[in-house]
Amino acid sequence: MGNCCATPSGDTTKKKNKSNPFAADYAVNQGSGATTKLYVLKDPTGHDIYGQYELGGELGRGEFGITYLATDLVTDEKFACKSILKKKLRTAVDIDDVKREVEIMKHLPKHPNIVSLKDTYEDDDAVHIVMELCEGGELFDRIVARGHYTERAAAVVTKTIVEVVQMCHRHGVMHRDLKPENFLFANKKENSALKAIDFGLSVFFKPGEIFSEIVGSPYYMAPEVLKRNYGPEVDVWSAGVILYILLCGVPPFWAETEQGVAQAIIRSIVDFRRDPWPKVSDNAKDLVKRMLNPDPKRRLTAQEVLDHPWLQNIKKAPNVSLGETVKARLKQFSVMNKLKKKALKVIAEHLSMEEVAGIKEAFDTMDTRKRGKINMEELKVGLQKLGHQIPDAELQILMEAVSIRYFALNYN
Repeated sequence: MGNCCATPSGDTTKKKNKSNPFAADYAVNQGSGATTKLYVLKDPTGHDIYGQYELGGELGRGEFGITYLATDLVTDEKFACKSILKKKLRTAVDIDDVKREVEIMKHLPKHPNIVSLKDTYEDDDAVHIVMELCEGGELFDRIVARGHYTERAAAVVTKTIVEVVQMCHRHGVMHRDLKPENFLFANKKENSALKAIDFGLSVFFKPGEIFSEIVGSPYYMAPEVLKRNYGPEVDVWSAGVILYILLCGVPPFWAETEQGVAQAIIRSIVDFRRDPWPKVSDNAKDLVKRMLNPDPKRRLTAQEVLDHPWLQNIKKAPNVSLGETVKARLKQFSVMNKLKKKALKVIAEHLSMEEVAGIKEAFDTMDTRKRGKINMEELKVGLQKLGHQIPDAELQILMEAVSIRYFALNYN
């Protein structure tokens, strides 16, 4: 949960302006004035998490919940606890997403590259998901910190990610939100395992089942997701996007607006001209092309990716540095993701869900020059008109992070 294109929980009134290609377009009316207590989980470990764990500092934040450091009061062992506030679960879809996330984590067998579920708790205010703690940092940060980054290193990471996809698919689970931020290292050791940490948008599937819900993160979406007609093949596409980024430092489908990104994805033209592609092996480029085949029926399966010569012969993959340019791009990519998280935190601290919805409605008014984005002064004036006084320093975080375009996309 908490991803930029999760199913919206606010107003679904049709707008006259151009629609967001990444937005789902339904909501469930839960009525008004309901006083019945909401129970989300079928069989939680318990109801009083504070009797077993001490919740400490914040580790991360999403649309619905905050992840805290959790310490077992008996063993002193450290875990991560995602606490999802019930007041933010505004629709039946939101509630089902939380239920399904827990069910999927329980369903998947133990795997060295998938974060394990420890306990679940539910009280009157929140659902608490206690998981294995990953303290080794984000994927790109580890790559940037290393002095020598090569095609062989990219192959090792790709193999791990696709092994996770293979495990999910074998057990009838489609991840739907594979991206670098959803992989953390277990610890700070050089040989630490890389682990998938977030199954908030994952679903169970049956062979041949077709899905139409648009979810995920824009850069990593397969073309058939945008066409609302997809199956588990989308996970291989997303892994292919990650592979492309690992090899050159930028996404394969890029544009200034979400509309532009969507169009680039539909065109599915993969560029191998810019540096460092001329020095990347033909085997690596062949695998990228096969994973990013716009036809899901012709795209490689997870097993076929693992059987590809580039991954079957990792020790033979070039161990020559991909260059400082690639590392610099990956560092910039990582910094932008961290700024996005800061922006979400600022929003969460200052604005309720209803206020965010109100700001969305006021976006066109703020965008006085109709450019699809606004500058800091326009944002400040617009928020003041809505009765919000946010300090300039925190407004600057919002502007630097991703611009108001991303803000609108996150809360569409």
